[in-house]
Amino acid sequence: MVRPVRFGFNEETAANNAFQKKSAGSQGSVQEAAIGEFNRFVALLESSGVEVVVVEDTPSPHTPDSIFPNNWFSTHATGELVLYPMCAPNRRAERKEAPLAAIKSLGAKGLMKIVDLTEYEADGRFLEGTGSMVLDRVNKVAFVCRSARSDESVLEQFCGELGYKYYYFDACDRNGSPIYHTNVVMCAGDKFLVACLDSISNKAERATFIDIAKKLEKEIVEISIRQMESFAGNMLQLKNKAKKNILVMSSAAKESLNGDQVKALKAHCKIVAPKIGTIETNGGGSARCMIAELFF
Repeated sequence: MVRPVRFGFNEETAANNAFQKKSAGSQGSVQEAAIGEFNRFVALLESSGVEVVVVEDTPSPHTPDSIFPNNWFSTHATGELVLYPMCAPNRRAERKEAPLAAIKSLGAKGLMKIVDLTEYEADGRFLEGTGSMVLDRVNKVAFVCRSARSDESVLEQFCGELGYKYYYFDACDRNGSPIYHTNVVMCAGDKFLVACLDSISNKAERATFIDIAKKLEKEIVEISIRQMESFAGNMLQLKNKAKKNILVMSSAAKESLNGDQVKALKAHCKIVAPKIGTIETNGGGSARCMIAELFF
């Protein structure tokens, strides 16, 4: 996780992220509120037995979305560190020396290959990590909804390099606009998928999605458009030090769920739900976006 120093509303990403809304108040007040939310989130994860590595952001260059590191890199149990092409120019600057050095140091014994996809930025083609892709890492399936930030040719290279198959589908918000990242539509756990099926308006694509879930032996916990708008699709399953499953989501996401949905999820995981309203509002991302998993 990356502790921000100048978090705020990012004008460069707002054009195709309908989840962003600018808070009233100065950038300094937004940063102050965000850092409090971040620190409490880290403490909550640690108290739940999750090992957290925090990297400090730097004031320069200004990277207002550095709090969402899962978009620019991912690590894999097979030894890869993947670097991704980012749509917004100021997000490309998040690939700073300090976080890269920390990641490589942590993976010193397990890092076998760096897969650098950032050259696609020059061609205007993007794939924003585990925002663009929701990965079933066990079955090596990538779920990806079409958007300006998720180019299929880059996706094909990722899948070729790491041995994944992918399902590429359309997902839209209540206004019919493409949803910017797949990880607000759905989450993949060991035994379940949380998914906003109503966002997949094409009936054939929705049926294929359900069929894939059945073949993967995943229970679908369906959420509504309204719940998706509260970031109920933006969840991440982790394992703590005791190898127990933890499901991370924001308090807004949890509060949007009904009793049956909560019961279904608790059958698989302990729920951890921090309050991160300032980050969600200004950043247009939620709890899952703030965590980049380390598999080395």
